Amino acid sequence: MILFIKLLLAHLIGDFLLQSKSWIEDKTKNKGKSSKLYLHVLIHGALVMLLLFDLKYWPIALGITVAHFLIDWAKLYFQKPTNKTFWFVFDQFLHVLVIVALTLIWIYPDTSWLEFLKSMRFWSYLTALVFLIFAVSIIMNVLLYKWSSQIIDEENQSLPNAGKYIGILERLLVFVFIITDHWEAVGFLITAKSVFRFGDLKESKDRKLTEYILIGTLLSFGFAILTSLAFQYLTEFF
Repeated sequence: MILFIKLLLAHLIGDFLLQSKSWIEDKTKNKGKSSKLYLHVLIHGALVMLLLFDLKYWPIALGITVAHFLIDWAKLYFQKPTNKTFWFVFDQFLHVLVIVALTLIWIYPDTSWLEFLKSMRFWSYLTALVFLIFAVSIIMNVLLYKWSSQIIDEENQSLPNAGKYIGILERLLVFVFIITDHWEAVGFLITAKSVFRFGDLKESKDRKLTEYILIGTLLSFGFAILTSLAFQYLTEFF
């Protein structure tokens, strides 16, 4: 476990402490031709060796360096001004995933730990998460489409895609609460969201908006609850 912590610390120092805004701007402008890109990934490799302080770990340092370069290179060429948030999150996710994989491969070189990829629980988790994050958002847009066009208020626009991300987060939280047998937390989440929404609904005095928000909230929570129950049933009886 200490190996993973040190690798994660090296990543945090390299990405957030030793990378200035000017470096990021240079990489964004020059992409693969940026000298800062190569210096940045070399720093990551050096940090790994410094924190682990043992030459036997050079394969991990090399793996981190190469993987970091490939991930950052892809990000620079595929990232657009309109999807920066997505690529930031995806970029960090891939870096952490590489750290986890290298840690496991080093600790368990026989790869027996990969057996979990064949388990019902793993594939059920993956299916549930893909459904709650991506599929439900699209399904709800289709189901609510005929009403969404009626409640647009140009003078009170919300943040772009804020509702989408709130919905994703609340569904994931409901899923986690239910599969860990904390139903009371689901009630707390519903109450908290109702409190935050109460002011908007009271001030708007718009019955259509109130009904739209209620339908959307109930649908979102309903999908999350049903998915959680289906997950529990599949992993318990199959």
